[in-house]
Formats: sequence, structure tokens, C-alpha cells
Amino acid sequence: MIPTFAVTSRSEPAAPPRLQRTDGAARIAFKLGGGATRLDRLYQSGAAKIRLPRGPVGEPPEAVLINTAGGLTGGDRMEAAIDVAAFCRATISTQACEKVYRASSGRAEIRNSIDVGAGARLDWLPQETILFDGAQLSRQFDVTLAEGATLLAAESVIFGRQAHGESVRSGRFTDRWRIRRGEKLVFADDLRFDWADAELLSRPATLAGGRAMATLLLVGDDAEQHLEPLRAVVGEAGGVSAWGGKLLARLVAADGVALRETLIPAIGALRGGLPLPRIWRI
Repeated sequence: MIPTFAVTSRSEPAAPPRLQRTDGAARIAFKLGGGATRLDRLYQSGAAKIRLPRGPVGEPPEAVLINTAGGLTGGDRMEAAIDVAAFCRATISTQACEKVYRASSGRAEIRNSIDVGAGARLDWLPQETILFDGAQLSRQFDVTLAEGATLLAAESVIFGRQAHGESVRSGRFTDRWRIRRGEKLVFADDLRFDWADAELLSRPATLAGGRAMATLLLVGDDAEQHLEPLRAVVGEAGGVSAWGGKLLARLVAADGVALRETLIPAIGALRGGLPLPRIWRI
């Protein structure tokens, strides 16, 4: 007789659905041609796009970075690489504010890397990053400057849109800046907000109740000459320091509108007579 065996089926728990994630990479390079800065190379993939709006004759080119996904959440990754050849000048901005939404798992990552050649200048002027409650964001900003190169960089963050009744009471935000001139590290800055305490932003050592902040950095041979003019613009909205070929301003405001009221003229004071990117004025 052939033995028989009872077979019982065991149902395995269903694997959680794999969430769709955003990935994007943008790379752009500028070169000198005919005495003017011109596009050299452009690459874009995923949700990262680049547009080059036509500007007035004689003005440096402006490149606009776009995230077609409409925002970021946990597990999303975006990166941009900018190369400005010797004696060129260019401006990088973004189409809109970058929105970072609540993360169900993981963190969103933004990595920006920049190379600026000898005697060249890049103005890095993205619009604000808006963090929503529960957002998890890690941002990295790496710049290499050749001798005689100039960098103007502004990054601003809004912690919830006050007009919509939003506030940030949980989540995590880290921001890492590394600026090198050749092989020498000339500026390093690390910021981390970790909402173990829902009232983190209300503390005097953080934003003292503010809901928007900005960092404005100028690295260049004449950076320190702008100290007093910029202090006059910033006033009581922040602080300005200058040392070793660098000018640094920190701004804090009650909301994004109030922040722009100081940030826009502050950037304008450091643009060498050029207006703000057109995308900021729409």
C-alpha cells in the first residue's frame, strides 16, 4: 500500500506593495564661446528637467531646474551637477518651490554638486524648499572653486505654509554644505533638525518661533567688501558675517512672504547689478 500524507496549505503574508519612487538626474555645463557664456552639455533623466529661457542679449544664461514629479517624499532621490568653465558666468534657479511631503518610510535625498572654473561665477538661486509635517529630507551641497572663481548661493526653507494653517511638528531635516577652493576646504556647514520635540522651532536657539529661514553665502575675492551694505539690507531679520573671502548671512522670518521681503533685496545687493532670475519675478 502506498502511504498517503495529509497536505495543508499555508498562506504566506502578502508582501507590502512596492511604492513608486522618484529618481532624477540633471547635468549642465557652460563654456566660453565668442566672448560669451554658452551651453556646452546638457543631460536630464527621470523627473529632473532643465530649461534655458531666452534672456536679454548680453546677460549671462539662466538655467531652470524642474522636478516634474511635483515634490518629494521618503525614498525619492534628485541630483544636479553644474560645471561652469573658466571666465563664464551663469545662474541656476528652479521652476517652483520644492515641496517635501510626509514620508511613510525612508527619506528624500537631494544632492547638488558644482564646479566653477578660474575667473568664473555661478549664482545658485533655487526657490524655497517647503517642508510638510513628517517630512524626511537629507540635502547635500558640494562646490569646488578654482582660483579667482566666485559663488553666490542661497537656500531657503519654509516649515509649513502658515497661510494654510500648516506647521511642522515631526520629521527630520539635514543640510550639509562643503565649499572647496581647489583642494582646500574653505566653508563647511552642517544643519540638523530632528523633531523629537514638537516645539523644536519655538526654541530661542533655533528659530524662536519663526517658520522660515535662509542661508546666503558669497565666496569670492571681494566678498568681504559687501559686509556693511548687506547688513544695512538685512537689518534685524538676521545676521551677517565676513571673513577669509567669504560673506555669510542667516535670515529668519515668520513665514515665506516675510522671508522674501528681506531675501530678495539681499540677493540683489550681491548680484553685481543683475536683476533676480526671471522665474523669481513671475
